[in-house]
Amino acid sequence: MGEVVSDDLMERMGSTAVVLGAIALIASLGWQLRTTRYRVWPYWTGVAMVSVFGTMVADGLRKGLGLTFVDTTIAFSIFVAVSLSAWYASERTLSIHSITTWRRETFYWTTVMATFALGTAVGDMFASTLGWGFLESGLGFCALIVMPALAYRFLTINAVLAFWSAYVVTRPLGASFADYAWVPRPWGLGMGKDLASEITVVAFLIVVVIAAVTHSGEPKAADAAKA
Repeated sequence: MGEVVSDDLMERMGSTAVVLGAIALIASLGWQLRTTRYRVWPYWTGVAMVSVFGTMVADGLRKGLGLTFVDTTIAFSIFVAVSLSAWYASERTLSIHSITTWRRETFYWTTVMATFALGTAVGDMFASTLGWGFLESGLGFCALIVMPALAYRFLTINAVLAFWSAYVVTRPLGASFADYAWVPRPWGLGMGKDLASEITVVAFLIVVVIAAVTHSGEPKAADAAKA
């Protein structure tokens, strides 16, 4: 969703979309950071805005500075590595289950933003620079995202390492299929940015509404009382 919505807004509104995206991002993260535990709507609103703005940042830096997809992939890889390293140096853990303080959550959202920007760059690099195409890149990332799960299951790699390895891949995987949906034939399905944006936003909202109604992932009453 973040990939195609960002592309659609940038095409329609230009730099105004970036300003509005930044405002919406700050507001959504402010809402999330004011909560004392996981809640569906503030958390996923934050994720949605990070996904949209992260794409704007990645694409904006590349076009504004005249960088290549390889350049931005390297730059955002360093960003992710620095973010994770600073987080671990400060807190001695990268587990999402240990995010119980404002500082740890700040590290978390910084890292998430970095991974979304990196994923956009990586997806575009594989599809365009390396010539894989959007569909083929998406299928390749589908295979790649299974690797951490298999390594965790059969090679007993660290669970936190497995999580972040898979998390980074979610972005180029989604971005590749989003681009494939809107780009003209024969390179994609030719839906156009408007329709692809509408479909992904509706799908996202349906899933979040289901999570909110079922309170999926939210702490149970007993757990909340203990906290």
